[in-house]
Amino acid sequence: MKKSYIPSIPVFFILIILAPLIGSCNLPLVKPAPTETPTPTSTSTTLPPSLTPTVSMTSSPTTTTTTTSTLTLTSTITLTPTRTQTPTITPTPTITLTPTYSFPKFTTLMQAFCRYGPGTAYLYAWGMYPGDKALVWGRNESGTWLWVQPANIKYQCWIAKSVGEVEGDVMVLDVAPVRLPHSSLYGPPNKVGAERNGDQVVVSWSTVRMTEDKNRGYMIEANVCQGKVLTWIAVATMGTSLTFKDESSCSKPSNGQLYTVEKHSYSDPEPIPWP
Repeated sequence: MKKSYIPSIPVFFILIILAPLIGSCNLPLVKPAPTETPTPTSTSTTLPPSLTPTVSMTSSPTTTTTTTSTLTLTSTITLTPTRTQTPTITPTPTITLTPTYSFPKFTTLMQAFCRYGPGTAYLYAWGMYPGDKALVWGRNESGTWLWVQPANIKYQCWIAKSVGEVEGDVMVLDVAPVRLPHSSLYGPPNKVGAERNGDQVVVSWSTVRMTEDKNRGYMIEANVCQGKVLTWIAVATMGTSLTFKDESSCSKPSNGQLYTVEKHSYSDPEPIPWP
């Protein structure tokens, strides 16, 4: 059998209802002992809808303090201007062009011998004919003989300037040394001597035996004093002696050397004991 449910009414509400009645009867008011406000528990009592108190929960507004901290960092970067150095202008060096040297040109005007040395005492090396060309590579001291490279041979020889025509100045050239072809067949003469008689010097030597087809005699190259100037000369002979005019007025001593000459070359030189 279902039990009747009697809702319990709190004392607080009863007192509120009875207060006017008690006042009207002039009865002394007894203050009720303060009641503790019950601490709500997790157990809730269900009341009828009409008697269920409505508790309005008003939540206190939460004051939210929003601190907006705007940190504005203004960073002004001042750029130090880069110092542009004015470049040093290095002047371009002037290139001095070395002029191409042009050897004087020689054209033969008559038939002539081109020899192994600057003089008619030297052996014939090559024949030159009218119109033959050559480059002048050197000269003797006076420029009367030219050391040339003919266009039609591969070696050099000496030719007299007087037998041809020169295009250019031969005196700008160096004095060329004499290079004689060497003979391995014969040696220089023996018993070489020299005697002086005043301004005359006689040089003599012994005979060198050679075959007839090879025999070209002898040659002396000498520096002798003539007109107070030491002068270079070359003399050839088929004999065994030569006489030279040699004064005693030069500051430097005279000297000479002797060769045996065969068909195409010369022996080693033999010094002359010049008096």
